[in-house]
Amino acid sequence: MNEDQDQDQDQDQDQDQDQRWYATNLVGVPARVLASTTFNAHPVPLAIAGTREAHPGLFSLLESSHDLSEAHDMFVHYLSLAFGLKKPAPHELIGMGQSEQRRWRSSWRQLLQGWGMDANGVAGAVLKGWVESRFGMVPGFHKAPLARFPSPAWMAYLQEKASSRLNNNNIYQQLDLLYEFCQWALCRLRSRNNSAARHLKLWRGSNQCEEQVVAGRLQNRRCTVRLNNLVSFSRSQEDASCFGDWVFEVQVPMCKVLVFPDLLPGQVLQGEQEVLALGGDYDVMARYA
Repeated sequence: MNEDQDQDQDQDQDQDQDQRWYATNLVGVPARVLASTTFNAHPVPLAIAGTREAHPGLFSLLESSHDLSEAHDMFVHYLSLAFGLKKPAPHELIGMGQSEQRRWRSSWRQLLQGWGMDANGVAGAVLKGWVESRFGMVPGFHKAPLARFPSPAWMAYLQEKASSRLNNNNIYQQLDLLYEFCQWALCRLRSRNNSAARHLKLWRGSNQCEEQVVAGRLQNRRCTVRLNNLVSFSRSQEDASCFGDWVFEVQVPMCKVLVFPDLLPGQVLQGEQEVLALGGDYDVMARYA
């Protein structure tokens, strides 16, 4: 095999490895760095460009809140007004177009509820697409491995993430504010607890883990696994063991967290006490459940 053939083969292999694909993002840190174990070990604060600057009133209001519950109510009320998330009353529907009548259905809450029911459904595709857009991290799985492009799996993912049923009403901007609200809340909690912690100790249950391992061996307990661009973690090992034969203990950077249970009390993702966070390569402690 000559040198040109070797290069063509390497390029073909790169096409099958989504973590090698380059994508721009809005947080100022290259996607390959964000997805690396080095970043996870030494995280830096992240901010989605322009989000807080475009909504100074919300974050000024949040600073006046007395506790997280009050801040949550402020956040929900603000997004309801800013994006028209309240269902119109019958008399308000008069004169509205058909799409305008349905606009309130496309909301951050509906996406999170959809994720809780099926992370590989349409809601999951929209959320993974948001991570791809804002953080540049390409998903590796949606119903099936997303390897070579184009492929039936990729086409199905692209269709679902663009579905107007949920990808509507400036949904990415809603998720931008959800992420920034989460980061604001974590910063407030660290400040009030006089904590310098930059990680959350979380757990993730999984089956068929061998294909996720990129370094080390599960049997040796310490290894590196490659997770999808957005994944759910549990706050306890016991909860995580319900989702797979293997349980990974993971130190997740707080700057990668989109949702944690106390952020949205009584709203979404409460059943399994899920933490929703960006994926990538993680050094984990693996245990057989």
